[in-house]
Amino acid sequence: MIYEDEYREETVIEIAKKMALAARTAPKGRGRNTIETIIATGSDIEKIAKQMDKIADEKGQGFFARDASNLRNSEAVLFIGTSIDPLGLEYCGYCGLTNCETKDLQKDIPCAFNTVDLGIAIGSAVSIAADNRIDNRVMFSAGLAIKELNVFDKNIKIIFGIPLSARRKNIYFDRK
Repeated sequence: MIYEDEYREETVIEIAKKMALAARTAPKGRGRNTIETIIATGSDIEKIAKQMDKIADEKGQGFFARDASNLRNSEAVLFIGTSIDPLGLEYCGYCGLTNCETKDLQKDIPCAFNTVDLGIAIGSAVSIAADNRIDNRVMFSAGLAIKELNVFDKNIKIIFGIPLSARRKNIYFDRK
C-alpha cells in the first residue's frame, strides 16, 4: 500500500517541474526568452519564509508574515522571474520612453514586453497546477524575498513565487 504522505510531496514537485516547463514554453515577445525558473523545497522554503518574516518586521508589511506561513505549509514553491532588458525595438514606447534605445539608458525601468511575458508565463504555469488540481497562489511577497536573497542571476529583476499544496483544504484560501 502507498499512503498519501508517502507520495504527496514528490507528486507536487513533479507538477512544479511541469509548471516550470510551461513557463519556459509560453509565448514571448520577439521570441526572446527572458524567463527563468527555480523550484524551492524543504529547507530552502524555510530560508525564503524567514526572509519574508524579516521583511514583515523591518518594513511593517504584515502580509509578508502571513504569506511566509503559507510557504512553510507548501510542498514546493515555483519561482518565475524575468530580466528587464529592452527588446531592441526602434518604435514602441510601452515602457513610457521613446524606444528601446532610450529605455536602455534607464536601466531600472522594466521593458513592458518582459513583464507581459512574465505574466503569460505565470498564467501558463498556474494552468498546469489547475489541470492537476494542485492548490496554488501567485505571490509578489515570496518573489521579493527570494530576490533579496540573491538566488537568481543578477539580471533577473522581477520575480513572483507560486507556492503549491495538495492538502485536504486549500491553505491559500482562508488567509488571515
